Amino acid sequence: MKGYLKYFRVYFIIILVLTVIFAALKLTGAGKQPAERGNTEAVTQERVFDYADKLTDEEEDSLRRLIAKREAQTGCDIVLVTLNESLEEYAKGYEEQLGYLYPYQYVMVYADNFYDEHLFGYNKPQGDGVLLLDNWYRESDGKVYSWLSTCGKAQDRFSSTMIDELLDKALEDVDSNPYKAYKKYVDLFYYDMTGKVHIPVAALIFVAAACTAVYVGVNLGRNKGQKTTGVVTYVSGGHPQMRNQSDLFLHKTVTRRHIERNTGGSGGSGGGGGGGHVSSGGVSHGGGGHSR
Repeated sequence: MKGYLKYFRVYFIIILVLTVIFAALKLTGAGKQPAERGNTEAVTQERVFDYADKLTDEEEDSLRRLIAKREAQTGCDIVLVTLNESLEEYAKGYEEQLGYLYPYQYVMVYADNFYDEHLFGYNKPQGDGVLLLDNWYRESDGKVYSWLSTCGKAQDRFSSTMIDELLDKALEDVDSNPYKAYKKYVDLFYYDMTGKVHIPVAALIFVAAACTAVYVGVNLGRNKGQKTTGVVTYVSGGHPQMRNQSDLFLHKTVTRRHIERNTGGSGGSGGGGGGGHVSSGGVSHGGGGHSR
């Protein structure tokens, strides 16, 4: 009976590992959900403004569905705007309020104003949310600019480093696959905002399968042959002779070594509020830019 159970324990372990994986996946999506949307004054319910016409109708609908899901999970409005026009003259119209503006700031002015004027914000007008403006037009300095504008708790959460990393990852392939890039923007914002780590299901299953395979291989190797000899197989008469032996303890030597301990605090990344500034409408925003 014991041998029978030992043979099948491998399968029990496989079932246990898979159960743990699926339980972990379920818990990753669980947890306290943000409060219901409190902003009833937004000018529009639209979230995808593809003025540059870089997406198909099907891709726009897919992004809208993903955004609706991520908004409920983060408690933030998530907006995408694409353009293909110079913003130089538009931005210079605000220099009296904001001071001299460089080409990389043109998209900042437009993104902030777009967010403010449409009264976006999950909790209230001009409240919690984020907007990505991707302008495909090459400005007079020869560069194409994008801007991520944060507001409310998104501004509090995102440091300048987090904004830079999100833009770099999301827009690395935007020229060849805009839909993929904008989808990554939405998902990366969700993961950064909630602090959850994205681990592909396939990777988890592969690790579990690899561990199981190693375990099975090791145990099968140990049990290839059956035991054919015992402790008295080659003993005359079949009865071992036991001699009385003992060890006499004489003395001991103890070596001591001092181990240094690190008692200092470890450094960490900075807090949120990256790129903090006030828009032309007097609203506090964070943000950062990307060029290509």
